Amino acid sequence: MADQIKVGRRKTAVARIILRAGNGKVTVNGKEFEHAFPQKLHRDDILNPLRVTDNLGKYDVVANVRGGGITGQAQAVRLGIARWLINVNPEYRATLKPEGYLRRDPRMVERKKYGQPKARKRFQFSKR
Repeated sequence: MADQIKVGRRKTAVARIILRAGNGKVTVNGKEFEHAFPQKLHRDDILNPLRVTDNLGKYDVVANVRGGGITGQAQAVRLGIARWLINVNPEYRATLKPEGYLRRDPRMVERKKYGQPKARKRFQFSKR
């Protein structure tokens, strides 16, 4: 398994993932997993693709994440790990796809339009 980089994205968060054979150590931006994502919800979300495919503790994950918020970054890392697992074994696709781990969440913030205070909000209308 060569050191390839798989990319996961969500909103404006971009995660670059490297998976190596190891003992299950997860490093995010040079920090330990628990320090990068203090909430258990996010840590579980990231490890779910490994858990579903019975690979928890078999691979070391090195993630480099930029942009977005904590939830977006966690889901970007999750997508990158899922893509890596398919690269390792294409049979994992049948397990990961129904769980929704291969879907890139396309929702983005809508841009603000001119003549309006926000993206969709209008200024108050005055008839007279």
